[in-house]
Amino acid sequence: MKNLFIFLFIFQSISCCAQKFYDYDDTRRKNESFIRLPKTQIRNDLATFTLSGTDESVGKDELQKIPFTTFGSDSMNFEGSNIKASIKLVPFDKSKHKIDYDEKYVIRIDRKTYYGDYGEIPKTSIGSILLTIDTDTIPIPPIAYQDIHNVNLTYTDNGTLKTRNGVYKSKDGHRTYFYIFCKNKTGSYEVTWIIQDKQYIRRVLDYGFM
Repeated sequence: MKNLFIFLFIFQSISCCAQKFYDYDDTRRKNESFIRLPKTQIRNDLATFTLSGTDESVGKDELQKIPFTTFGSDSMNFEGSNIKASIKLVPFDKSKHKIDYDEKYVIRIDRKTYYGDYGEIPKTSIGSILLTIDTDTIPIPPIAYQDIHNVNLTYTDNGTLKTRNGVYKSKDGHRTYFYIFCKNKTGSYEVTWIIQDKQYIRRVLDYGFM
């Protein structure tokens, strides 16, 4: 059962009219969201740890979580059981990207929508995601994270530094989930990269949490 603060967190106001980025063209879409997942075991698994799956988490057993071992302002590492994982952030170089604007607000980068402080020029991007299961390195293709920016690996709640990030293992051992939650000032987002039988298959991404 998830802790009470998780339930309270997801139901905080996410009113569109209160968000400045909804005053202009929002090119983001919900096609990768939790609600679009078919009713499979993957959906059941994600319901146990994602904010977007909270409504479906009741009665489901939590998955084994591999928490972070070390972190800094630009990286976070995870290790446990037979799994190692890391995420590394790099500065965003505006000169290397095509930026599309709606008036003064950024709506697309390299002709694609993006996530992280939407409407503004990002300060950071994901440089790499590394995942090792047993002795096998699992390639996570750049296309799976190149539109993810301004990742805040931790956040402060009532003066306490926290993170929701983690790596999760399915009960049957066939699936691994690398989960990142990013709290942004213009609406937070969460992304889960899904690995099945040591092969990356897809991601699930939701945004708009405050």
